[in-house]
Amino acid sequence: MKPSPRDVADGFARAWNVADPAALTELFVEDADFVNVVGMWWNNRRQIRFNHDYGFRHMFPDTEMVLEKVKVRELGTEVAVVHARWSMTGQITPTGERSGPRRGVISFTAVRQSDGRWLAVSAQNTDIVPGKQTNVAADGRLTPESYETPGQGQ
Repeated sequence: MKPSPRDVADGFARAWNVADPAALTELFVEDADFVNVVGMWWNNRRQIRFNHDYGFRHMFPDTEMVLEKVKVRELGTEVAVVHARWSMTGQITPTGERSGPRRGVISFTAVRQSDGRWLAVSAQNTDIVPGKQTNVAADGRLTPESYETPGQGQ
């Protein structure tokens, strides 16, 4: 099958589901950027691997990630943006219990390599907080909030 930018998102979910930081990291160029759901910004494969390895050992050892929707926008023949909405179950809380399900959107900027494969040069992962529009900072905390009255808007 011909390589596709979507391979990055699909490969990410496959690597996630077997808790394989090496396979996940191989989806990125050496100097890739990765911003996780809380804004931690990693600047190369080594950092991406180290932090996902930690996550797989402590937070996500046997989670399941499902890609619910994937959209690829090619920006010419060599660059593409890939957005993937995901759902995940099985996260471990800091107290060792199972958390509830989560959903989010991850976006990748992917570049075609000389061998035809697509690799990510950057990724941005964001949690979906149902019914909320933004975070509000107060007392050293961020709280998801909505400015709409229930039943208005989208």
